[in-house]
Amino acid sequence: MYKILICDDDRDIVSALKIYLMSEGYDTVEAYNGQQALKAVGKGGIDLVLMDVMMPVLDGIRATAKLREVENLPIILLTAKSEDTDKVLGLNIGADDYITKPFNPVEVLARVKSQLRRYTTLGGREQPDQAGVVRNGSLVMDDGFKRVTMDGEQVTLTPIEYNILRLLMENPGRVFSTTQIYERVWSDPVSGSESTVPVHIRHLREKIEIDPANPQYIKVVWGLGYKMEKM
Repeated sequence: MYKILICDDDRDIVSALKIYLMSEGYDTVEAYNGQQALKAVGKGGIDLVLMDVMMPVLDGIRATAKLREVENLPIILLTAKSEDTDKVLGLNIGADDYITKPFNPVEVLARVKSQLRRYTTLGGREQPDQAGVVRNGSLVMDDGFKRVTMDGEQVTLTPIEYNILRLLMENPGRVFSTTQIYERVWSDPVSGSESTVPVHIRHLREKIEIDPANPQYIKVVWGLGYKMEKM
């Protein structure tokens, strides 16, 4: 049974999300500000966090940043339509996805299931028939152990980052549009969410490139998408 942390200062929203999630067999933990969320995660056993952006004491953006310092578990932000800037900022500091209020229960459950699936498998697709090790220059992905190294040093990736990197490394030289990347990695219809892909690409570059501003591995093909350069 997966345990979901619901963090929102609106108790009615917390209660509603609890009902949705428990109806699908999830266990839940409640928090009403970012500080309480950090304490709940610190106790262990949390598999995914639903985090409101605007909260007292410690808001969702700062709480997400603090969680990312020590945890790779999925974080889905709950945002209002007027909080577009916060959506981008949240993705920049490590959130995996966001849901806009007022939300549809079906969408919430679908996003939760999708993130948990990627988090627990760290791959999403069947493993390659070979040894599961993909190499490109100094970049090595061992899919059997779900491990990525650059120049022999292990690189810590979130599930989304891992899946994007895997897609590109298994298809060196092939150009993928943001829509194609989103549909393959998220396994969901795009619905305008493909704009999150460049944010995750930037995170990847910051972790694997010597100079993220002049990447050698993950290249942009202007007007078309991204590719893994053969090294």
